[in-house]
Amino acid sequence: MQTRYSETAPDRAELDALGGPVLVEFGTNWCGFCRAAQAPLAQAYADHPEVRHVKVEDGPGRRLGRSFGVKLWPTLVFMRDGKELARVVRPVDAGEIADGFARIDPPAA
Repeated sequence: MQTRYSETAPDRAELDALGGPVLVEFGTNWCGFCRAAQAPLAQAYADHPEVRHVKVEDGPGRRLGRSFGVKLWPTLVFMRDGKELARVVRPVDAGEIADGFARIDPPAA
């Protein structure tokens, strides 16, 4: 799990081309909502360590966030094989984040 939002973002085409499960998280390092979401995110992420985590700083002029229609921080976009399967905006508990992970990385049968 990434702990800081990266100032550099991949291109949307790069994310769409990734295989397997990916969590794309939009926010900023100074955002109070983003900081509050980190403990429940870490709790939910613990069961899915193989999921790639792309943590991107968002804001005015940031094209990647606009391409996903991000309006509030943090926004968690759960993708599998380049397709968005779930989204959680301003999560407050690990359960709603775990639901997103379940959509992209279901438990083994």
